[in-house]
Amino acid sequence: MNTSKPAPGGRARRFDAPPPPPPGLAARLAAAHALADVTDHARALDERFATPAFLALEPRDRALARSIVVTSLRRLGTLRAALARFLERGLPKKSGMLEHILVVGAAQILFMDAPDHSAVDLAVHAARADSRSAPYAGLANAVLRNVAREKEALLQVDDPFLDLPPWLAARWRKTWGEDLAARMASMLRCEPTLDVTVRGDSAEWAEKLGGIVLPTGSVRLRNRAPIEDLPGYSDGAWWVQDAAAAIPARLLAPAPGMRVADLCAAPGGKTAQLAAAGAQVVALDRSAERLRRLTANFARLRLQVDIAVGDALAFEAAPFDAILLDAPCSATGTIRRHPDVAWSKRASDVAALAVVQAKMLDRACALLKPGGRLVYCTCSLEPEEGPAQIAALLRRNPDMARAPVGAAEIGGLAECLTEEGDVRTLPTALPNEESRLAGLDGFFIARLERRA
Repeated sequence: MNTSKPAPGGRARRFDAPPPPPPGLAARLAAAHALADVTDHARALDERFATPAFLALEPRDRALARSIVVTSLRRLGTLRAALARFLERGLPKKSGMLEHILVVGAAQILFMDAPDHSAVDLAVHAARADSRSAPYAGLANAVLRNVAREKEALLQVDDPFLDLPPWLAARWRKTWGEDLAARMASMLRCEPTLDVTVRGDSAEWAEKLGGIVLPTGSVRLRNRAPIEDLPGYSDGAWWVQDAAAAIPARLLAPAPGMRVADLCAAPGGKTAQLAAAGAQVVALDRSAERLRRLTANFARLRLQVDIAVGDALAFEAAPFDAILLDAPCSATGTIRRHPDVAWSKRASDVAALAVVQAKMLDRACALLKPGGRLVYCTCSLEPEEGPAQIAALLRRNPDMARAPVGAAEIGGLAECLTEEGDVRTLPTALPNEESRLAGLDGFFIARLERRA
């Protein structure tokens, strides 16, 4: 729409409305800002996806932005190395969003189906939309054109450790050895599967959902589809839960009438397993918002639990028959599913979280009846958050003893058992010719009993 305003001398001066942004620009800008949130501010990706600005996008743009930023984070080291080849003087100082815009553009060129010219053009528009990166729009154009031109050569670089932050790559090499650490890092580059826990017969639901039955009893879906459209969703016949995450609750052997506490309940998959088995469950979590989502999900599942908002360290209750403690952790075992974890966590987080885990373990033991059973788990691959915690607990609490897990309890996966009888799942577990159908989240699980 054109507007006019009298100019000096009586002549009208025209102002033309700016042209509309090109299609797809909103998604690219959202992806770049989400990437900045993770890498610059250590913010979880799910938090960015829940902001009003992100939710205001058109559904198609939301889905595209999510796909772009997840791909960017999954291959961030490789993308940065590729861009560095064409930034001889490095990134200009005070260039605003330029790095994130370049990463987002390169991710589309190297690892997604977007046409190269579209990725380059929209990156240039994105650079111009930011006042500090606008002077470097020409540089963005040149760099990304070079990335497109050298695509085949850039894709020949295949160092899986590039796509882990250096501190984590060094840790895994030391803990797991060069070969296993490299294979784990390679698995994290693959798109993850979608696993579900079913309330009925696993084989029957695998056929209905187009999936396969895993040794642990979970169903792994072959294809991606909106979960709300799948058979059984509205009936509460199943819920989304990684196969490794479904093991801890099963090891408690919940039974009707058993009084069980889930001390860090959200998002609720393990709580649902306990309740579906007939246990009387107290679901505790410090996040009221996360518990609201849990409550809504339980309405769909038609399950009843007692929900409490609070800190497990201050929780008071009569002793329980069994306790599940899925403790807060660095979550390095879930990087394949949540690639922001690799770039939002720091080495110092592991030590800080280990202190909290020890306190929570002591509190859980105090809430357990004599003869009661405790399952402790973390979705971390770091020793301080797994076996070291249990070794320290047993030294300071002589009333507690291991209740070793048998291979039959985890679908015969003897390779996932430690010498002490704990469970250790790795991203390299469950090999399959199709990479999407292989792997598990990395979990450590220990089962303990309080001596009578």
